Amino acid sequence: MIDELDLALVDALRVDPRAPWSRLAAPLGVDPATLSRRWSRLTADGNAWVTCYPNADRIGRGLTALVQVDCPADRIGRVAAEIARHPQTASIELVTGDADLLLTVAAYDHASLTGYLLDRLGTVPGVLRTRTALVERTLVEGSSFSNGALDAEQRRAIAAPPPDGGRPGSGGHRVEEDLALIQALGADGRMPYAALAARTGLPASTVRRRLAELRDSGRAVLRCDASPLVTGHPVGAMLWLDVPPAALPDTARRLTALPQTRMCAVTVGPANLALYLVTPQLPDLRRIEQDLAHHHPAIRVHNRHITLRTLKLVGHLLTPDGRRTAYVPIEP
Repeated sequence: MIDELDLALVDALRVDPRAPWSRLAAPLGVDPATLSRRWSRLTADGNAWVTCYPNADRIGRGLTALVQVDCPADRIGRVAAEIARHPQTASIELVTGDADLLLTVAAYDHASLTGYLLDRLGTVPGVLRTRTALVERTLVEGSSFSNGALDAEQRRAIAAPPPDGGRPGSGGHRVEEDLALIQALGADGRMPYAALAARTGLPASTVRRRLAELRDSGRAVLRCDASPLVTGHPVGAMLWLDVPPAALPDTARRLTALPQTRMCAVTVGPANLALYLVTPQLPDLRRIEQDLAHHHPAIRVHNRHITLRTLKLVGHLLTPDGRRTAYVPIEP
């Protein structure tokens, strides 16, 4: 059974996914050993996990695309299972609307994205049509989302960094090593430094310093995700918005400030803003749309996709009830 401590623990790790149990103990009101046991149980059951991925906007390499896929009704499950094995596709959602699947695809450049869409995704049996929107820049991504299980004081105590004398920036010649470190953390974002050193071949001291640099610069994103058993069964929806260019900055500020916003990105396609919302109930989405229309009447909702099931989330394969079962390393 999931209780309030489990909820608080997951939200605490959303504040700092690699926080030591000793730092979480006082804000959560329990001893470090209890937190360690709780986390071990949550991860063993597939109900919570910490992962890591590169921020293409900050690391200076790669791009992201949002791809809609159409397929026959009797082939959706098989198509999704095949695509889930692709390391280029980070996330897969079964959605309502004019698409069957919504993919988040990572690529090194436009040529590799084109190759993947034509030579691999396009050849999957059952894929009838794809529509691709390029992400120009990501304004908010899922690592900042919270379930609200902690108060402001708890969040401040957890987020407080340990004393540090400053860290030098990471040079561009180490991008390959940085990406190898990020990929190793993809399977387990709380992997101990010694295990990371063994996995990457770098000294543990170098791993510790390099990871701190990557996090401080925003080039590596650590996040804690959880199954619906922990989060409940909220409604997730992608809104594709057509925003007048002059209104884009103000609209983006308003939308990224919403507590329901899990992802917001400027896109190149029929819509120029993609907004992923998570709300307790379906009518909440309509209220957000109404508020948006009130403040920005020139904005048009180009399309809506309601998530029926998430099959893959940032490389992690999920069961029908949303528990993690395996990890496919993201390899653009």
